[in-house]
Amino acid sequence: MSIDVVTFGCRLNSYESEVMKREAEAAGLKDAILINTCAVTSEAVRQARQAVRRARRDNPQARVIVTGCAAQTEAETFSAMEEVDLVLGNTEKLERKSYQDVAAFGISETEKVRVNDIMSVEETAGHLIDGLAGRARAFVQVQNGCDHRCTFCIIPFGRGNSRSVPMGVVIDQISRLVANGYNEIVLTGVDITSYGADLPGTPKLGTLSAKILKMVPELKRLRLSSIDSIEADDDLMRVIAEDERLMPHFHLSLQAGDDMILKRMKRRHLRADTIRFCEDVRRVRPDVVFGADIIAGFPTETEEMFQNSLKIVDECGLTHLHVFPFSPRPGTPAARMPQLPRSLIKERGARLRAKGEDALTRHLAGEVGKIRPVLIEKEGLGRTEQFTQVELSGGQAGQIVETRIIGHTGRHLLGEALSKAA
Repeated sequence: MSIDVVTFGCRLNSYESEVMKREAEAAGLKDAILINTCAVTSEAVRQARQAVRRARRDNPQARVIVTGCAAQTEAETFSAMEEVDLVLGNTEKLERKSYQDVAAFGISETEKVRVNDIMSVEETAGHLIDGLAGRARAFVQVQNGCDHRCTFCIIPFGRGNSRSVPMGVVIDQISRLVANGYNEIVLTGVDITSYGADLPGTPKLGTLSAKILKMVPELKRLRLSSIDSIEADDDLMRVIAEDERLMPHFHLSLQAGDDMILKRMKRRHLRADTIRFCEDVRRVRPDVVFGADIIAGFPTETEEMFQNSLKIVDECGLTHLHVFPFSPRPGTPAARMPQLPRSLIKERGARLRAKGEDALTRHLAGEVGKIRPVLIEKEGLGRTEQFTQVELSGGQAGQIVETRIIGHTGRHLLGEALSKAA
């Protein structure tokens, strides 16, 4: 064994795990397990602790290093675990020097925790990578941190304030990945629609997207990770309308469909804003598919308020739902609000998931008979431009195959390859 990385959470973590592995190897670190954690829910932290125990049990001689958002926000929790050798913050995990002295001298008990004040970090470095191991598409970090303070969210305290990667660095990274054979690039970050506010000239996400597509004409697919639709700028809407290489799938940071709950969450949009955005995008890209994050059972949510979240699935035409039963995070304002019974939260989560499953089934049925270019993710599976999963035969990971949709399973499409892979 040399270095193994276990990654939880978002696409940004996946990107950073690749950087971590590279920097740790360059530092000479061997026989180590790096656990890159997520803190978005209490369940995510529980899973990280479970992974730590498993890593130690399965590899008793390895160094176990814990990092990521949960390590940043709950350093004491992980440092108290006897299975953990070292806790690194979200800044420290990307620095070669964090691993150099570990490789040379080992880890002393007095320096078990290396977690600095994330709010003091003012820049995000653009780490150039050649690809992501085992991935058919490549993630590129364009932004980190968040300036907003939603009442349920701990992530700004794990990631710090919003910082953007300069456009030139982003384009260099994408050019490098495309030259290495990647057909699809996903722009990722914590709040990517806030991109550019801290850069000279304050370019926005739409400016960046347009520049990427112009400067890297060989790129076949550009995809955006989760977006905050209220921050969508005019240039982004123009790119959506005019360049088909920007994939027609947008995952919305929606969180709720009721205005009072949105206000109590301290979100910056109302339900009408989201509905209008979806209508505007669908008007210029009729083939678009939307996904969304929705929290079920937020504090003070009445049945009437919850019904508004159910209704917005149809009103926005949402297809891919990520449902989160509310989980109070210590230190957030929502944790101090009047809580709903866990049984009610669980029941509402189930109803919301069922609503999402019905929406997905309708989408899948509507795809049958169509021809879609499918990016092969691994043998037997790929995704359409709308990010809908397809089961098919043929093609190698990373290739794009013209595919006729011949049926569906209720969860994914069934396809028949029509052409050689691109």
